[in-house]
Amino acid sequence: MKPKVTMIAWNQNDNYVVTAVNNHLLKVWNSSTGQLLHDLVGHADEVFVLETHPFDSRIMLSAGHDGNIFIWDITKGTKTKHYFNMIEGQGHGAVFDCKFSPDGQHFACTDSHGHLLIFGFGCSRPYEKIPDQMFFHTDYRPLIRDSNNYVLDEQTQQAPHLMPPPFLVDVDGNPHPTKYQRLVPGRENCADEHLIPQLGYVATSDGEVVEQVIGQQTVDQDDQSLEPSILDGMIRQLQLQQDQRTGADQESALSGVQNGEGTPRRG
Repeated sequence: MKPKVTMIAWNQNDNYVVTAVNNHLLKVWNSSTGQLLHDLVGHADEVFVLETHPFDSRIMLSAGHDGNIFIWDITKGTKTKHYFNMIEGQGHGAVFDCKFSPDGQHFACTDSHGHLLIFGFGCSRPYEKIPDQMFFHTDYRPLIRDSNNYVLDEQTQQAPHLMPPPFLVDVDGNPHPTKYQRLVPGRENCADEHLIPQLGYVATSDGEVVEQVIGQQTVDQDDQSLEPSILDGMIRQLQLQQDQRTGADQESALSGVQNGEGTPRRG
């Protein structure tokens, strides 16, 4: 097999370069001389994640499709820590991405099964309040294209980025309680009655009819004719002000003509 580089990363101070090769090895190079310093052995499948520590130039993280996550000391060419992403009843999950926190005390990974894995020092109690299953209710909604070939949400006929903030649901589409809905950007300060989505019965691809979130506006919002978006309301308000100014200018010009002032000269 001809070796191919699948990923490359510099360490924090740029003294070393680490390359991931498709023969499952990681190679550490001197960035100034190009000299090969270490072969890092441990992965059993291709590696597409190399992440340097935010301030410790010795530390590099690697993760691959074999489900392995390694913390390396690249100056010594040794493993510091190893995690294996085993999923009960499903084997291992390939790790697709990893990032360190700014303080270097934690790192988060995402895998092929839709899991977010958080590793680090300290107590895990702050994370226990988060449900095990969290999806946006719009995650698997179908999209269509309009006559201009722009993408629209099929149900609402809106551009996805202009839709109101989505609701958090579990894997079956059931909405989470209101305290979790405030975790969605844009819903932090909403009243409880505005955090309860409309539910309806939707047919799945298997022909099964299930109850799911069907709308992003609540019944209360529809009854009270509230703006679905603060931004939309501001745009309408600015448009109204502009229309009023235009109307006032036209009235002023008309009254000037009637008083014999004629057409004003250009300055």
